[in-house]
Amino acid sequence: MQNAPITKYRPFPTISLPERQWPGKTISNAPIWCSVDLRDGNQALACPMGIHEKLEMFQLLVSIGFKEIEIGFPSASDTEFAFCRKLIEENLIPDDVSVQVLVQCREHLIRRTFDALRGTRRAIIHIYNSTSPLQRRITFGNASCESIKQIAQEGAALVKTLAPSLPGMRLQYSPESFSDTEPEYALEVCEAVMDIWEPTTTAPIILNLPETVQWTTPNVYADQIEWFAKHLSERDKAILSLHTHNDRGTGVAATELALMAGAQRVEGTLFGNGERTGNLDIVTVALNMYTHGIHPKLKLDKLADIRRTYERCTRMNVHERHPYAGDLVFTAFSGSHQDAIKKGMDRRAQANDNNAPWEVPYLTIDPQDIGSSYEAIIRINSQSGKGGIAYILHRDYGLDLPKAMHPQVGNTINAIADAKQRELTSAEIHQAFHERFVNLASPLQIGHFEQKNLEAPGGLAICAQVTHRNTTYTLHGQGNGPINAFVNAIEAQGWKNFLLVSYHSEALGIGSAANAAAYVALQRLCDKEIYWGCGIDSSIERASLFALISAFNRVNSQS
Repeated sequence: MQNAPITKYRPFPTISLPERQWPGKTISNAPIWCSVDLRDGNQALACPMGIHEKLEMFQLLVSIGFKEIEIGFPSASDTEFAFCRKLIEENLIPDDVSVQVLVQCREHLIRRTFDALRGTRRAIIHIYNSTSPLQRRITFGNASCESIKQIAQEGAALVKTLAPSLPGMRLQYSPESFSDTEPEYALEVCEAVMDIWEPTTTAPIILNLPETVQWTTPNVYADQIEWFAKHLSERDKAILSLHTHNDRGTGVAATELALMAGAQRVEGTLFGNGERTGNLDIVTVALNMYTHGIHPKLKLDKLADIRRTYERCTRMNVHERHPYAGDLVFTAFSGSHQDAIKKGMDRRAQANDNNAPWEVPYLTIDPQDIGSSYEAIIRINSQSGKGGIAYILHRDYGLDLPKAMHPQVGNTINAIADAKQRELTSAEIHQAFHERFVNLASPLQIGHFEQKNLEAPGGLAICAQVTHRNTTYTLHGQGNGPINAFVNAIEAQGWKNFLLVSYHSEALGIGSAANAAAYVALQRLCDKEIYWGCGIDSSIERASLFALISAFNRVNSQS
């Protein structure tokens, strides 16, 4: 953009609010949520949902816990009208759910909308008209402020006249493009609508103040909301609602700051589907609250199922890196991240208290709280670290490698991933570990062996049949245990070119058939390099000898 015509753009005006209060506030409770998936989300689809898809999505939204759902624009098309009638005539709307419908402030559209809602018990009529200078000048041909306000007043008056035909109906008014309308004018239009509707504290109007297009930073939208709330003459008779879009990629931030500024209600969609770059993602805002200990009043504990229904109905895909719902959002490939996550998960497992404070580095939420498993937390490629590989071997196969062994195994597995230029599966990692560390049988292989206790306390003698570089030998040794005795047997044969520096063992299961694993580290005398080996067998004695021989073979195959 070296030679871009930057002068065609101008900074967006800010709000004069020197005594702003919102920066010092926090979100402490969930707002009223209103899903607009079936209207704003649907109109943004290349292939809009049909009636059956809309019904499946409606039922999903109900199951999540939405109590206000904008079901469409029934005056705009026969499909939208038919869907509204289907919900009502087949009694598909729960008693505690309000359906919301959008309609422009035009007489024939408003009357058609009331026809669509006939017989419903709880409805919100959402009327709107554009108020911004840009819309007044370009869309409406230099329309005056007074004429635009009159459109809103006439729409509200007609709705009030027709309201008795829909008992329990509520009114919502949106000055479309509120965020780029002069605040004083937006307030004037909204108060003119309130004067006609005559809301009360027990039956308030919903004033929806949309950031129809994002023009500026989220703090400016928060200033606009706080300014509006402070200057609205009958604040207690209105519910201030938000409807942000994501043109600058800050829809979530704008909503969260505007809630701090005094808004009470939020409109948005699942996963942010909507016009251009999308609407507000309600799932993200709700789970952001959850991670701060605030119950969002929505059921998101089966997020993968919600995502599957959403993708099926909308034919849209949730990105792999989408907050909370993406395939990779809980996955660490980086070695340092994996190590920190492993330590956090290990500490949590030791505590054995699911209600303990969540303290796992790099993970803001427990994946299990939203229906994800721990299996995808750590995945292995060439960028992965020793801790991540050890975590997978422990999680999937019960192998608790000694910490000192992690770097050697990690470097080996990373080299394989680098050579393949792709992620390795858990099974591939396990196979590679076995091939390079476990029960190695070349150049030394043990066959039948016998051991017996000696008269001296703690003494043990071993006699073993071995094959070394294709020649069979019988080795004899004594020591204070099988490992020590076999090392001494190797030394007596003249093959000892190492020091035994570490030994660990563990059970891999419970019961008589459970396997045991042993880990041995040998230091090669000529260069002081450390080589680890692992042995696995149903007998701990055999596992220990296999581990020693595996390490011996690694020492002597790499000399």
